[in-house]
Amino acid sequence: MMKSGLAFGLGFILVSQVASFLPIQQWFASPHGRSIKRSMSAVEARPATSSKAVELKEELLRRIDNLRTAQILGGDFSVDFGVEGGELNETSRAPQKLDFYSISDSVGYAADQILDTCEELAAMSPTAIPTEFLGDRRNGNDSPLNGPWKLLFSTAADATFSKNSTRGDAKVQNVVNARRGRITNVIDFLPGQGGETPLVKQLNVVIKAKALSEKRVELNFKYAKAVFSRFFGIPIKWSLYIPVPVPFITRMIVFFNRVFRKKNAQMPPKAYFDVIYLDDDLRIHRTGEDNIFVQAKENWDSARYLTL
Repeated sequence: MMKSGLAFGLGFILVSQVASFLPIQQWFASPHGRSIKRSMSAVEARPATSSKAVELKEELLRRIDNLRTAQILGGDFSVDFGVEGGELNETSRAPQKLDFYSISDSVGYAADQILDTCEELAAMSPTAIPTEFLGDRRNGNDSPLNGPWKLLFSTAADATFSKNSTRGDAKVQNVVNARRGRITNVIDFLPGQGGETPLVKQLNVVIKAKALSEKRVELNFKYAKAVFSRFFGIPIKWSLYIPVPVPFITRMIVFFNRVFRKKNAQMPPKAYFDVIYLDDDLRIHRTGEDNIFVQAKENWDSARYLTL
């Protein structure tokens, strides 16, 4: 009975933690019945990145590097699970937006420089229809969104990991399988400050992705898979699948809050993102909560030092 109780407790804690991770749902949006025009000629005729955009991309990388240096000198965020950990908004349960100035003026200024460059790049994106072929089983491999994208920068608290937090530091990437209309957020947890292997080695959040317009993508949570490094102290790799849709968990939380008369209990807004810049190397998108994500393809040599 003790072992089964421990297993149940572990499962309950994990579901809670995964539920708080899933506002990583911002890497997500409901069909409006709108179809996206699809044509192979659009892929073949995709314009090349302009020389000005190439310069701005290099500037963006330098500014991300400057921010990381400023955080090493001035301090980093310590984001933990849920509302108490600063990950989620107390009333909406949507992901919090980071306040970089809360660390220092230099960190805040460095973050502003990144956001300014993102806005400049948004005006010269070479990809007219970023969502083209998303969910197309025949032509999905030609989708400009297809493939793995490594996270370089984000203003979203739920996508921010650091050594000085309970959940630990991690590398994050976003893998788009356009043929299947599926996106997987992959979180690889790094060893602790003492070099110990984390209990949860990897978390995969699997999402159904659907194009709502030429630039907007909706995602609906399907399941999560947690990869563990130990089982009751024994070093053995094993996985736990969690099929419960997070929208259901969230609705239950809101329902009980309303039953117990918490006046501010709200349903979280529908999750989606708008692609504001996209080429073969770089992807920038803005979520419904106005959070910015900057992601790079693995084969972009200029960005490799930021993804290691």
